[in-house]
Amino acid sequence: MGRKRGAKGEGRRLRLVAPPMNPISYLETNVLLCEDNLDALPQIPSECIDLIYLDPPFFSNRQYEVIWGDEAEMRSFRDRWRGGIKNYIDWIKQRAVELQRVLKPTGAVYLHCDPHASHYLKVMLDGIFGGENFRNEIIWKRTSAHSSAKRFGPVHDVILVYGKSKNVEWYGSTVPHDPEYVEGFFRQVEPDSGRRFHANVLTGSGTRRGDSGLPWRGYNPTEHGRHWAVPGKMIDQLGLEGLTLHEKLDALDAAGRIHWPQRGAGYPRLKYYEDELAGQPAPDVWTDIRPVGRSKERQGYPTQKPEALLERIIMASSREGAVILDPFCGCGTTVAVASRLRRKWIGIDISPTAMRVIRRRLNRDHIYDFRIDGLPETEDDLRKLEHFEFQNWVIDVLHGKHSPRKVGDMGIDGYSFLELAPIQVKQVDRVDRPELDKFETAVRRDGKQKGYIVAFGFSKGAHDEVARARDEGLEIGLVTVATLLDNPHDQPLRADLPELTRELLESARTAAARASFRPEPPPRRPEELEASIEAEAKVG
Repeated sequence: MGRKRGAKGEGRRLRLVAPPMNPISYLETNVLLCEDNLDALPQIPSECIDLIYLDPPFFSNRQYEVIWGDEAEMRSFRDRWRGGIKNYIDWIKQRAVELQRVLKPTGAVYLHCDPHASHYLKVMLDGIFGGENFRNEIIWKRTSAHSSAKRFGPVHDVILVYGKSKNVEWYGSTVPHDPEYVEGFFRQVEPDSGRRFHANVLTGSGTRRGDSGLPWRGYNPTEHGRHWAVPGKMIDQLGLEGLTLHEKLDALDAAGRIHWPQRGAGYPRLKYYEDELAGQPAPDVWTDIRPVGRSKERQGYPTQKPEALLERIIMASSREGAVILDPFCGCGTTVAVASRLRRKWIGIDISPTAMRVIRRRLNRDHIYDFRIDGLPETEDDLRKLEHFEFQNWVIDVLHGKHSPRKVGDMGIDGYSFLELAPIQVKQVDRVDRPELDKFETAVRRDGKQKGYIVAFGFSKGAHDEVARARDEGLEIGLVTVATLLDNPHDQPLRADLPELTRELLESARTAAARASFRPEPPPRRPEELEASIEAEAKVG
């Protein structure tokens, strides 16, 4: 495919070989693609994805600049659309055409959007997937009610669901019954066990010939134009298959599932217990899934969706082993949930910062069997990054701590590992003496005697200023981007590195070693070990 291959697999792309009959066998999964999804999607074969969830930037004309994670890492994500709704819909449409192509005939796509554009997007999706394949408009209540100027409080998002065809796979989803319904329906209580139950009819309308119309225990349903009817679900639950109808009724009575009327009033009825109540089918209005808020799953991404939302979607529309695609994977909620639910996945995002956040998230969940393709590898790649993406890349490569603030940071973009020496990042080809003077002031104001500037190059004046500052007891390290690229963590440091640069890179390697440490899994219980040995023996 003409793609270059980087060290440790982080520059590799989606790998395809000669297509066999089943497309899944030549699709590489559990891979994160760091590029524009409009470029990445054509690499994916047609009709090989089981489920697509996409949460593109909303049509809200907002710029997101947020703090990430416990280490207050600065991240910048743009949600800005110029040119109005038409340009926005055209932008989504180009990608939707590719999504329709890669989706299996039995697959489904879930498009997460907001009410500003949902109606435009539905018309567009009708044209691509066919209006007859529209499945649902899901309303998700994402926040509590709040006041809003001259309108009702906006509290919901919209999720549009389409199938590729009428044969879309569906496994369903249930939610708990309303407490008021349960309280009003299961009003009777067994004296001995204290179990709440509802007594339902044990007969069906109309007379029947055979066992179902014959008397049982002195009750004759035919006299009242009815017949005995035992629900198939109860037969399966109690293992009553193969019995005659009267034998089934006897077995139900022996199991305590028959509620007998007092003083001969009425017919015997079938007990349904509250503690055996299955959930009701999930409706298309979801009020039971709370936003991420301050929960432990929070990654700091401004529009992060809760894992419970993706869990419901993935379980309802895919089976274990299915392939899930998220072309705007952001902080990785879809791929994290898909991994936990034993699905395969492909995640795409244009942001290198997002890729690193997802990698940390998956590693924290002890998920390591995946690859990241397309992270910046050359100086030209890095020059093309947005300013804050470049800044994030430098601080992350150095395993430093990001400055907690974008505004008023005194020219300090981050701090080195261990020493917490100030770091300034410049996305320029040459840093000159005036920039050094300003950074020296920032370092002294921060109460430090050492600092680093990272840029593509430095002038002679900058080096002269470093020598002068050293005479005054202030150490400033000048680190080029080329130095960071030429000294990866898995190779020895170059012998000609300046002392300060060597110290900075050695501390980064120490941090990298700590971050990559994988604790040993807990020992398995004896019964688990025996089951594993037995399973392996059967395979052998």
